[in-house]
Amino acid sequence: MNQPAIADLLHPITWPEGYKAAASFTFDVDAESCTIAHDPTSTRRMSLMTHQSYGPKVAVPRLLKILERQDIRATFFIPGFTAESYPDIVRQIVDGGHEVGHHGYLHEPMQGIDAATEASYLDRGLEALAKVAGVRPVGYRAPWWELNWHSPGLLADRGFLYDSSLLDGDAPYRFAVAADDPRDIVEIPVDWTLDDWEQYAFYPGVTGSGVIESPAKVLEMWSLEAEAHHSQGSCFVLTNHPFISGRPSKAVALERLIERVKGMDGMWVTTMEDIARHTKSAVTDIHTHARIDVPVFPGAGAAFTPAAVREGALK
Repeated sequence: MNQPAIADLLHPITWPEGYKAAASFTFDVDAESCTIAHDPTSTRRMSLMTHQSYGPKVAVPRLLKILERQDIRATFFIPGFTAESYPDIVRQIVDGGHEVGHHGYLHEPMQGIDAATEASYLDRGLEALAKVAGVRPVGYRAPWWELNWHSPGLLADRGFLYDSSLLDGDAPYRFAVAADDPRDIVEIPVDWTLDDWEQYAFYPGVTGSGVIESPAKVLEMWSLEAEAHHSQGSCFVLTNHPFISGRPSKAVALERLIERVKGMDGMWVTTMEDIARHTKSAVTDIHTHARIDVPVFPGAGAAFTPAAVREGALK
């Protein structure tokens, strides 16, 4: 018996009339930036640099053709350095009607950085995207999906509508940027299961185990995830990297997945911005996130501040 999936009860949402679930296809156009941020000396490795540049040079044009053929709009999260390095590609993305989101400047490591440093990354990325393509992103995805506790406030200061870096839900929700701050932003959660990095990414001495999965296996897995999200009325968010999923057989599998998702009755396939704007208007509860404070470890115990929900928030 085919049982419907059980919905995310913590984050209830109703979709626009005629839709019962949502899906968004997103692309992190890291190019060389993520490798350089991980190890600046990687610029000396010519072959590695070509592996990364395949994304904007070959894969993005291919993916744009697929999206045009499938008549859907996607969201491209672009580091500022990538925008400066490949301005024509960014303009092609914008001209294709797709959303551009913020993804750092040089895909910087985020763990443990202070607020001032993080603010400088945000501002430099914003400046690059504005200069190259004349866009002011409303969405943010942290490099490596690593938010700091001060990150939401920095995003709110800059007028961001939504973030897509957290992993604690199946559906979008609104959350308070800080305990003593009345502002909130929308979160559109992600999931490592729905990231092509874990399936395909490999480069000797850089990342991966050397096991590169078959696109057929990945198509099956992602199709099952999409079916479950559709069944439970939640939000399917796929994260792809052009230098990975823009390769020939992987791109073919991706287009097959798009066709399957589009064919699901009542599935709203759109940009992250559209989903975030709907969430902002349709959801009133404002969530907080649990905080754990461990001042000295080991031996001193830990202080736990539980998550909470504020009801009846203003739009």
